Amino acid sequence: MTNALPETMEEKLDRLIAAVSRLGPKEPVPTDLTSADCFVWAAEQGVLEPVTKVNRVEIELIRGVDRVRDILIDNTARFAAGLPANNALLWGARGMGKSSLVKAAHATINRDRQDGEAPLKLIEIHREDIDTLPRLLAILKGAPYRFILFCDDLSFDHDDTSYKSLKAALEGGVEGRPDNVIFYATSNRRHLLPRDMIENERSTAINPHEAVEEKVSLSDRFGLWLGFHKCSQDDYLAMIDGYVRHFGLSVDPENLRRDALEWATTRGSRSGRVAWQFTQDLAGRLGKRLE
Repeated sequence: MTNALPETMEEKLDRLIAAVSRLGPKEPVPTDLTSADCFVWAAEQGVLEPVTKVNRVEIELIRGVDRVRDILIDNTARFAAGLPANNALLWGARGMGKSSLVKAAHATINRDRQDGEAPLKLIEIHREDIDTLPRLLAILKGAPYRFILFCDDLSFDHDDTSYKSLKAALEGGVEGRPDNVIFYATSNRRHLLPRDMIENERSTAINPHEAVEEKVSLSDRFGLWLGFHKCSQDDYLAMIDGYVRHFGLSVDPENLRRDALEWATTRGSRSGRVAWQFTQDLAGRLGKRLE
């Protein structure tokens, strides 16, 4: 016979509560913002995941977009210094370095900051997590850092109402955007919404003008609209020349030009992405690592 005493009702309840607690989601661990300069917002867990090795290129290697590059760096530098700055929408042709420029601008500001200055933080938020922006902003507003919130390939489809969350989080809410946060987004669309969606709102609304204004006003929350257009042949070749010099690839200039133009022809386009893909192929054929 056992000498164990029968469980009391209170003990049974304690065991039941402990078992249920183990089944529930764990409390999110507060993010150590000193652990990295770049993070990804994990919306389901409600935490910022540090990124120790960022996929980016040097600012000097981004060619063919000199004017918008200078504007974005100036805007970012003013924000990092605590001065007024604008949310930025980088829109236009695919593969012209929109997301690369955001990451490179962030790295440039941190590289050039003075001793003792706090680093600028970059946080990527995925398009599908836009409706969790208020929760993320609540975490960031009391932190002793300044943050760039970055959303790559931002756009909205039919029947998608999460754009209203973005509008409120940027400037339209009661609290507004925290002073230590700025929002950068890239998109292939200037107005972030498909044209037929806007036209449909015009045709079905009681007041068509107001319906269209509701849609278009999302882009108005971005003070900077930086356009990226398809590059010329000279810009494309200049991008490749920059990569070749940077990585020390030894190749005959005439052969380089011929192969680069043939590569662009087979892709049916010229862009920064195509130039980088050609450089990767060239380095592989030469047996060189891109480091």
